[in-house]
Amino acid sequence: MSGDWQAKSAAALGRAIGKGEMDPTTLAEGFLDAVEAHADGGRIYSRTTRERALAEARAARDRARAGLRHGPLDGVPVSWKDLFDSAGTGTEAGSALLEGRVPDRDARVLANATAAGVVCLGKTHMSELAFSGLGLNPVTATPPNVNDPAAVPGGSSSGAAASVAFGLAAAAVGSDTGGSVRIPAAWNDLVGLKTTAGRLPLEGVVPLAATFDTVGPLTRTVEDAALMLAALEGGPAPDLADATLSGARLLVLESVAFDDIRDTPRAAFESAAERLGAAGARITRAPVAAAEAAMPLSGVVFAGEAYGLWREVIEADPDAMFRPILERFRGGAAFTAPDYVAAWARLDQLRAEWAAATAGFDAVILPTAPNMPPDAARLMEDTDYYVTENLLTLRNTRVGNLLGLCGLTLPTGTPSAGISLLGRPGDEARLLRLGTAAEAALAA
Repeated sequence: MSGDWQAKSAAALGRAIGKGEMDPTTLAEGFLDAVEAHADGGRIYSRTTRERALAEARAARDRARAGLRHGPLDGVPVSWKDLFDSAGTGTEAGSALLEGRVPDRDARVLANATAAGVVCLGKTHMSELAFSGLGLNPVTATPPNVNDPAAVPGGSSSGAAASVAFGLAAAAVGSDTGGSVRIPAAWNDLVGLKTTAGRLPLEGVVPLAATFDTVGPLTRTVEDAALMLAALEGGPAPDLADATLSGARLLVLESVAFDDIRDTPRAAFESAAERLGAAGARITRAPVAAAEAAMPLSGVVFAGEAYGLWREVIEADPDAMFRPILERFRGGAAFTAPDYVAAWARLDQLRAEWAAATAGFDAVILPTAPNMPPDAARLMEDTDYYVTENLLTLRNTRVGNLLGLCGLTLPTGTPSAGISLLGRPGDEARLLRLGTAAEAALAA
């Protein structure tokens, strides 16, 4: 197979299959062979599913020849974060606590994507039990960062991002509880979509904090993200035609999103915002009190739920865990049931206040991460550095999770610096249209 197929978007590969210019079996074999040949293939994929991938690719080839394709991504190879159940294939969520876990059926979103013809290449490494934004995992593997071999890739969908960034998958599926799709997407110059909680089914997805867990794609383009969303939920893709920024009302979330921000992501954001304005967007800058008030609730609602779900499994063998992840889970023990209930009552109130404060805008924009990818070796040696960088990494993305929003990160053109757009709950179609126009402006 010749050409730059590893760098093509999933949509472009799908169109080539539809035109008879590309054979899905050749494509799947090409990606699988590339994983095996890549120096970091074993750090990116926890396991490949060659037999399944080739069987699905052959079926896609036959449908294409018969003019019976199941959708625009029929025959396109995709990777899956290692917390999505896949029948007969180990799904261990990056943790020794789940070593040897082999589900007997696919996660619902994997089944939906398979029905749409998407080819499953295998499972990618991730932060342990998905509880870190850094992507550092000494228990299984730490995938590489596409821009800096010494840095972490972002997490917890770390291998998912690396699989696309290094040309080892056409797209990837990850999960986002506090930023776990958007951070690795941003740090590897990809598009990442955080869906609204509850939009995509979590059946067969290893949980972290099920109330906040969401499924989302990591892709090369906004078009790919839209097509992957359709495949994951088994519905039609949003219409992205004729998307424009002309007259779009964008609110820059000041204050909390810029506290302690580093110079490079700040400069990248300001440059990106200027280009969005030049393309016709009307940009306003202001803090939103609800976002700042929500931040202190993170510990009780995230860690409280996560430790409640995992306490028995963790405490049966705590030495099997990476110590910083163990301590982060155990932090949830500090909160009582009344603390948790009170936090949620307050969070519901803040969500209503956010909706009222942002009702006049098409999206809220902010830097995806206020820092750049930290050094992996230092994270292993310096506990204080690990804690500080992990919390800062997830600070901005948590806004979307806490307030129940959908979110989209786009590359700014500065390596490992993304810009995020936050949309209303359930309004992914509008957000993706806006993202399509913003993508074009940022690439200009």
